[in-house]
Amino acid sequence: MAFSRNTKQRDAIRSAFEREDRPLSPEEVLALAKEESTQIGIATIYRSIKGLVAEGWLTTVELVGEPPRYERSGKHHHHHFRCRICNKVYDLEGCLGHLDRLVPQGFRVEDHHIILDGTCATCSASSAG
Repeated sequence: MAFSRNTKQRDAIRSAFEREDRPLSPEEVLALAKEESTQIGIATIYRSIKGLVAEGWLTTVELVGEPPRYERSGKHHHHHFRCRICNKVYDLEGCLGHLDRLVPQGFRVEDHHIILDGTCATCSASSAG
């Protein structure tokens, strides 16, 4: 199945990822895409995300115990922050590096994923007031 067709709905989905520039769940994509294309439904979101992953425009972000989220491909190596209140996920710039020093002798680190959990600035401000 070819996914190269550009439709108003596909454009709204791409726009959602470009505007937010962070990992999004299909439900978040739906809410954001509806701002531009009110007739879009969740089945279209899932179908389009699948196609955008196959095209290499999106990549999957796996979070332990949660359904996958998706973000634009081509970003440099980075990690993520998940807000415990709103459950949004944000990109973290940079990396600790040298994690191979933490593993037992003879082991070899091939990849790593770090997720920090806490409260985002918006939720922190809301709970402080």
